[in-house]
Amino acid sequence: MTDSSRDSAAPVTVMLRRVQTGDREALAELIPLVYGELKTLASRQRRKASPYETLNTTALVHEAFIKLTDGKNREFNDRCHFFAAAATAMRHIAVDYARRRTAERRGGGRPQISLDQVEVAAPENSETVLVIDEALSRLAQHDLRMAQVVECRFFGGMTEEETATALGVTDRTVRRDWTKARAWLHASAI
Repeated sequence: MTDSSRDSAAPVTVMLRRVQTGDREALAELIPLVYGELKTLASRQRRKASPYETLNTTALVHEAFIKLTDGKNREFNDRCHFFAAAATAMRHIAVDYARRRTAERRGGGRPQISLDQVEVAAPENSETVLVIDEALSRLAQHDLRMAQVVECRFFGGMTEEETATALGVTDRTVRRDWTKARAWLHASAI
């Protein structure tokens, strides 16, 4: 976590608590406090998970923010917890988007045409996102915290320190879990 994000941690936590009580003004005040960092997380997620997709960073941020503040009794302990939840929301949005894109490529309600009429296009990363999501779901059944570490680091682009704070563990635990999770995922042939 950078010094500037530490400085903004208290106001973000206060605004999150106010949003959770239904304060619409707090929601308007929260947006400028978190927007830049959400955009950075979304940009990292897009670069790592789906650089060739058409879902843009701004759309990903807006969808994640809506999902996080939709009034479904989400409670965030603090700023780091909010950004860990944002990483999870971005993962789910990217996976849903990848599923839709894959369905579209497989027919998705469009009229069938002959393969002779189609030129081969460069592969996109929708299938990769789906494979990663499936492997991460299996990892969560094996070890939930390791899956959360991968979610924060890979999908959220969080540092070890930010991940540790978000999950309430030490940096060393995050390093260990990150190493074990990557080995587990590799052994599971993702």
